[in-house]
Amino acid sequence: MFHLAEETPEDHWEVEALYDLCFAPGREALSSYRLRDGVAPVAGLCLTLRDEHGILVGAIRHWPVRVGGHPTLLLGPVAVHPTRQAEGLGGFLIRESLARGRTLGWTRVLLVGDAPYYRRFGFTRRAGVQMPPPTNPDRVLGFALVDGAWEGVAGPVTRVPPEAPGG
Repeated sequence: MFHLAEETPEDHWEVEALYDLCFAPGREALSSYRLRDGVAPVAGLCLTLRDEHGILVGAIRHWPVRVGGHPTLLLGPVAVHPTRQAEGLGGFLIRESLARGRTLGWTRVLLVGDAPYYRRFGFTRRAGVQMPPPTNPDRVLGFALVDGAWEGVAGPVTRVPPEAPGG
């Protein structure tokens, strides 16, 4: 039995520890982190998954970016504790967050990841989308939450400016 919930400020450091455990040192040097720096994640799309004992077993986050000026969700990171991998929990977090993104009115999702893994969720390579370097263009993948959402959408991926204080 698992409990899915929106990430709260109290979860932050526990989620960061999970990401540190699951990803290589220096993960924050990746180009996708430069797009997130100083920008708040999308409320309602940052989820935690806990087991029956309240132990964090998985987490996913989404961030606002622009692709060629078009609002887009940037999925990631998504992580599952090493002792709970291969149970379908990562897939559950991805599917649930995509469904919630659609409900919140988002139309497209972008990520940098392994195409064979993400293909099962409907992600495909986005040849015209240019992530900041260094990013392998074969790992730039997109998913349409609404039919046709990627038609005519290409260009550089840019960060959304942080909200001004008091704004």
